[in-house]
Amino acid sequence: MTSPIEIEGAVTSSALDKEGAPQGDAKEPKKLEGRSPGQLMWRRFKRDKTGIISAFVVLFFFLIAALAPVITKLYGKDPYTFYGQDDPTLLNEFNLPAGPNGGMSPEHWFGIDPNYGRDVLAYLLYGMRTSLGTALLATIGMVFIGIVIGLTAGYFGGKIDYWLGRLIDFMLALPNQLFMVAAMPVIVTVFVAPDEETPTIVRFLAITGVMWLLTWMSLARLIRAVTLSLREREFVEAAKVAGASPWRIIRKELLPNLVTPIIVQGTYLLPSTILSVAFLSFVGVGYQDPTPDWGLMFATAANIYEQDPTYMFFPGVAMVVFVVAFNLLGDSVRDAFDPKTGR
Repeated sequence: MTSPIEIEGAVTSSALDKEGAPQGDAKEPKKLEGRSPGQLMWRRFKRDKTGIISAFVVLFFFLIAALAPVITKLYGKDPYTFYGQDDPTLLNEFNLPAGPNGGMSPEHWFGIDPNYGRDVLAYLLYGMRTSLGTALLATIGMVFIGIVIGLTAGYFGGKIDYWLGRLIDFMLALPNQLFMVAAMPVIVTVFVAPDEETPTIVRFLAITGVMWLLTWMSLARLIRAVTLSLREREFVEAAKVAGASPWRIIRKELLPNLVTPIIVQGTYLLPSTILSVAFLSFVGVGYQDPTPDWGLMFATAANIYEQDPTYMFFPGVAMVVFVVAFNLLGDSVRDAFDPKTGR
């Protein structure tokens, strides 16, 4: 047992030490600040130079696609005017650009297209606007359907999980591209007679509808697998014991833990959807002239690449750069969320 004398001496010594210590050297310890998972993810992402550059490239593409009307107005050209018919000197007797390099000139920076003589730069900007807008809406719909079906199957289990799992397996067994090509004319003719011109809005809805129907399965299977592992965790069991409803458990407990796979998978879905939209137009069942579209540019270039190889250059480079940048962005986002998968 400590005596009162020892305690008193200890107090006195401590007081003398505090008085004798120089005041200027006293430093308060730094407070440790906690960081949220989002802050940690952003901090890791900022260190990835490839991810930052890819993000700027992707944002640049979306920005110029959104500002296409403004850019073309400043440029002084539009994608719908047939400049080759207004000025016969722009096209030769074979309806190909008369000038070198696809008709590139101070008036037409990227040249003109064959047959009609439309400005390639203006057509490309509006084509990017069409393709990116369609793919973005289709991706949002696919992600929504995948989340709903995957969460429902994974959380409720039992017969619901069994039948939804069989539906996912059946849809995955279908040849997607073949069914897209076969379904597009059928869907369009439901709303428009074969002898009438199909409005662009009908083709837009048909393309997004086909995408929603045939390309949600991979995300749904991933969400189902993650949900199956999460529903056995302690915080979900605690919410059930507390009397929380299934909707509240899904909304408050499961969805916040599914943000990472949803974002990562969404960054991979968008570029593949853009390629699918371009593919439908390339084979003739997607967008049609005079609607500008990336796929239509590739379809035209495929017929005249020997006579006018320059026409393929600009849309080809633009699509390759965008798809590669978005895939690299997806890798960087995945690594930022889960550093264990770092490259």
